[in-house]
Amino acid sequence: MSVQNDQAASLALQTAKILLEIEAISIRPQQPFTLTSGRLAPVYVDCRKIISYPRARRAIIDAAFATITREAGFEAFDAIAGGETAGIPYAAWLADKFNLPMLYVRKKPKGFGRNAQIEGSFPEGARVLLVEDLSTDGKSKEVFVKALREAGAVVDQIFVVFHNFMPKDATNSRRSSAMTDLGATLHPLANWHDVFAVMEHDINLGSPRWQASDVSTLKTYLSDPEAWSEREKGKI
Repeated sequence: MSVQNDQAASLALQTAKILLEIEAISIRPQQPFTLTSGRLAPVYVDCRKIISYPRARRAIIDAAFATITREAGFEAFDAIAGGETAGIPYAAWLADKFNLPMLYVRKKPKGFGRNAQIEGSFPEGARVLLVEDLSTDGKSKEVFVKALREAGAVVDQIFVVFHNFMPKDATNSRRSSAMTDLGATLHPLANWHDVFAVMEHDINLGSPRWQASDVSTLKTYLSDPEAWSEREKGKI
């Protein structure tokens, strides 16, 4: 493993450990969560919780800075933009870390004109890093990227704390991945493989917090969330 891949893996595991510790990833197989879609789930991911944990958020932002500079470069951006609402605090912290201007992007336009969806100023052609807390289906990223591009920004890099998707290749240590439809590269700090690695490590050390069945349930759910939900609804 190269030094860069080793660093990426270390930061990913650290991030997963933090998210589990503060229950930004909350696991409850025996009492499933009911999501806004109505689907049942054994886990709920809420990276917004990090804002209330100063030491955890400092570690996350340090890891984000290391990841972004490693994968995109030190002078790759002219501004940092946060997506409404969860991405805004992360954009503020990263803008401060990079010593760059901050913007935020609304989900819907407010008013008219070039920056109807965007708060903050930037010149035509500015290279903007879009920041959010989480990536799942990419729909919000599409809204934010479109708004920034229509306002004249160049957006081809996106950062998220957690990629809420189960990659098929568990051995792939590369953290970034292509968002082909958007013509952008996604830079997540951690994904589900990292969460499972932390949980399995704790189980091997005899921690009572997790059971092997918890990992198995999560993997089953992530492989087919709809089917898992329907089975659980049938038990009610």
